[in-house]
Amino acid sequence: MANMTFENHIMKQFDEEIEEIRTRLMEMGGKVEQQLQNAIKAVSEADSSLAQEVIEQEQVVDEMEVEIDESCILIIARRQPAASDLRLIMMVTKAVNDLERIGDEANKIANHAILLSEDGGSTRGYPEIRHIGTSVVKMLANVLDAFARFDADAALQAIEEDKQIDLDYKTALRELVTYMMEDPRSISRALNILWVVRSLERIGDHAKNLCEQIVFVVKGKDIRHK
Repeated sequence: MANMTFENHIMKQFDEEIEEIRTRLMEMGGKVEQQLQNAIKAVSEADSSLAQEVIEQEQVVDEMEVEIDESCILIIARRQPAASDLRLIMMVTKAVNDLERIGDEANKIANHAILLSEDGGSTRGYPEIRHIGTSVVKMLANVLDAFARFDADAALQAIEEDKQIDLDYKTALRELVTYMMEDPRSISRALNILWVVRSLERIGDHAKNLCEQIVFVVKGKDIRHK
């Protein structure tokens, strides 16, 4: 009986540790989602102060990645989890990397927001940023919600959103190239807009990676490259 009590105690501790890394991952996701929203807003409203806030949050996101990774390593070392628990822990280690990369891209967008604000001039290209930005923010929110509910079907639906983001990115790219050809004086500004749009497209790719990881955890299926 004492041995069973001890085992139950160990299992309870293990469940608490698993729940803790899930919670921390969701906190990191919320932080990155806010970074992204603020970065897009900083571009659209030429708000250098808001852009600077995004840049300053980057260190916080980096620290969260390291802390969660260390927690996952400790759980694996101490508990030697198997099956679905191990899949979840491995998913978390990959997910924090993708979230950190999304934070990096938001940081890049914020830096370009400052350059665009200082440059002033035409707002050409901004509708594309707002359009793709809205799609990317929505996709990331859907992915985080799918993880919170362990909803593989919702994750698969979010993957489809990335296809439209890729198409919108290619359309914006063509328009920006045409813009630069029509007015060579606009090249510097257009390049900053182009890099913003490129970062948004990359964020869509990282969100897609998160979707694939959710499917792996819930269904045990690796759908990468399919």
